[in-house]
Amino acid sequence: MSQAARNVLGNPLQPCSLDPLTGFHRDGFCDSGPEDSGRHLVCAIMTSAFLAYSLSQGNDLITPRPEWRFPGLKAGDRWCLCVLRWKEAYEAGVAPPVVLEATHESTLRHVALADLQAILQ
Repeated sequence: MSQAARNVLGNPLQPCSLDPLTGFHRDGFCDSGPEDSGRHLVCAIMTSAFLAYSLSQGNDLITPRPEWRFPGLKAGDRWCLCVLRWKEAYEAGVAPPVVLEATHESTLRHVALADLQAILQ
């Protein structure tokens, strides 16, 4: 994680999850870099509705994929989501709650803070 990484509240970025270990770099943080085309920036708490929605959109977050260091997710797990997938789910009415302290500030280039705050834990 970048030492200067900030969250959407303007404070130092907090870890999203160490179990399961999340983040594009699998370091627990929703931080990104040029190699992360999906922009895994939103720390979200998985819900059954979101996991089903994601699966219906072709992104299976439930099935473990050890070759990608992916454990498979269940409701209640925290995970770094792609910002545009979260926005799509928000517009569909199934966005999972967001952990603002662990959501990267660059999320605000794509989603309004008010929208993130509307779906808090």
